[in-house]
Amino acid sequence: MLYTVGEMAKLLGVQPSTLRYYDKEGLLPFVERSGGGIRLFTERDYQALKVIGCLKKSGLSIKEIKSFIEMADRGDDTIAERLELFRSRREAVLAEIRELESTLGVLNFKCWYYETALSDGTEARVGSMSGDEIPEQYRAAKKQLDLLYQEGRGETDEKA
Repeated sequence: MLYTVGEMAKLLGVQPSTLRYYDKEGLLPFVERSGGGIRLFTERDYQALKVIGCLKKSGLSIKEIKSFIEMADRGDDTIAERLELFRSRREAVLAEIRELESTLGVLNFKCWYYETALSDGTEARVGSMSGDEIPEQYRAAKKQLDLLYQEGRGETDEKA
């Protein structure tokens, strides 16, 4: 089955202009055109576009994605290079996930903190809680915040 730019864009959840831009930047050398010059996408093109989207979301630039596509076009001689690219992106995404999990932990702690303060009608009790009084699931985030605060003041972990 063949798809127009609009149909493929809808399947991918992107704007048609995104696909036109990708084509203009040389990311879609595989896309066929009708006699009238209309881009026609196949199921296989859909898979390639999903990979392009994945690489974009992983932080690669258009130039780097184009380099990957050129590697793929060169064939089996570039398998090791392409594998290394995906391993590298995987590590970068895992690092970003760890950072986001840490951020989520702080957000969860602050939600608990303000929910508790709101329930009490004041921050006094929750603000003066020792580490042992804070629910276990929020202690790591609280410690992270305390360490950042202490580092900003030039203090060491020993005072925590």
